[in-house]
Amino acid sequence: MILDRKQISSFWEQLQDTIEQLLSSRSDDRFDAEPLLTQYREQLQKIDRNLTFHFQSDEDQNGAIEMVFGCDGFPESIQSVLSLIGAAPDLTGIEFKAFNNRYDPVPLTINIGDEFCELSDFWFRIVIVEKRLHLEIYLEDAPKVLDMDPRVEAVMIFLDALIGEYELMTRVWALDWFELPTSPEDYGLTKLVDLRERFDELKQGVAPIGMTLH
Repeated sequence: MILDRKQISSFWEQLQDTIEQLLSSRSDDRFDAEPLLTQYREQLQKIDRNLTFHFQSDEDQNGAIEMVFGCDGFPESIQSVLSLIGAAPDLTGIEFKAFNNRYDPVPLTINIGDEFCELSDFWFRIVIVEKRLHLEIYLEDAPKVLDMDPRVEAVMIFLDALIGEYELMTRVWALDWFELPTSPEDYGLTKLVDLRERFDELKQGVAPIGMTLH
């Protein structure tokens, strides 16, 4: 992908011109400035249609705001994120980061709309097949259409927290979804909370690659 450096510069210029307005509308990690956020999204789409952003507090810095950029799980857009962050200005009151890092502690619950999801609800199997890492997620009433089930979004947030967004995109070749059997242990499945340890044991045995969702 050939990036338009002018579009990247234009995005950061717009953000610099509006950052005080954005920060003044802050309430916790939320901002009451939707028209402004919409402008940011539109500018990012001009750079790369897969670019995303969200805000979070850095608890180690007394709640300082971080603006985290990602690419919605598309490995082909990793370079777009890195190029964007590479051109980021130094601004007071906000820090710019690439990708969601692992969380410590890992959240045990996530609310997606009206759906309350617990980490303990999900199970996994992770294996190396022909030097490629395959991750299988097991849940009750597994969805036939992934985009229609908020639990899928919750699992993706849990995966970012457990192993990090960048490694999820570059180490996991395939991510598959299956119905949870009645006795998961009998099928060699493991609670999702234990994924980090198992992933770290296996990841050095595979080359960095992309991810395909099935």
